[in-house]
Amino acid sequence: MVDAVVKDGQVVESASQSSVKKATKSKNGVDKDAFLQLLVAQMKYQDPLEPTSNTEFISQYAQFSQVEQMQNMAATMELTRASSMVGKLVTVESTNSSGETVQVQGYVEYVAYENGKAFISIDGSTYSLDDVIAVVDETYQTAYDLAVSFVDAVGKLPIPEELNLKDHQERIETLQKAFNNMTAYQQSFIPDETIEKLKKCVEKIAELKAAEDADKPPEGDKDETEGADGSGDGDKTDEGVSDGKTTIE
Repeated sequence: MVDAVVKDGQVVESASQSSVKKATKSKNGVDKDAFLQLLVAQMKYQDPLEPTSNTEFISQYAQFSQVEQMQNMAATMELTRASSMVGKLVTVESTNSSGETVQVQGYVEYVAYENGKAFISIDGSTYSLDDVIAVVDETYQTAYDLAVSFVDAVGKLPIPEELNLKDHQERIETLQKAFNNMTAYQQSFIPDETIEKLKKCVEKIAELKAAEDADKPPEGDKDETEGADGSGDGDKTDEGVSDGKTTIE
């Protein structure tokens, strides 16, 4: 049970509580028992001089039966839809008692069905199925979250002209490796301007490293099979992309 929050002396319902309350209030209409009571009352208090014919009563009941069957079918479809969400990542949007629109995202743990309404549980809180605004593919969400954090990290880098090896080399090489390890699908979420900025930073770091190496005194002849970084040419693994990925070198 989720406790209510008191704010400025007033009870503020959570998004979960508001969702359930709204769904409970939205259930309206006349059920079968109420219809039968109305039908009996109509027969009891009808005008004895102009009584309603049996045929008309039967017709009314038949129409109600058809409507009831359609409602049962809609309820079954709603439960099927809710059950299909179990284990999936969904986004729920609800309005709390203070009028604030709140979005909650999480995995559906289970589905409850009560009084013709379907409810889903997310992180122990219950929400109406009607408040589900999106069912998110996990691969998409992972790629999206990765892109957001990556764009933020690259955005915090200074312009290439202000880079130095001591403060920025490790960060830039880490971002470069992270980008190269992404799938083509994940890379598609990264804006072109972010990729271009990272490329320029990588190039600037390479220039600074080359200048630093040029200022070092000779250390003797190196193995001709070794590259400038001490590794053999055959150790480079980022060349040759077969899956359409962009590789920053």
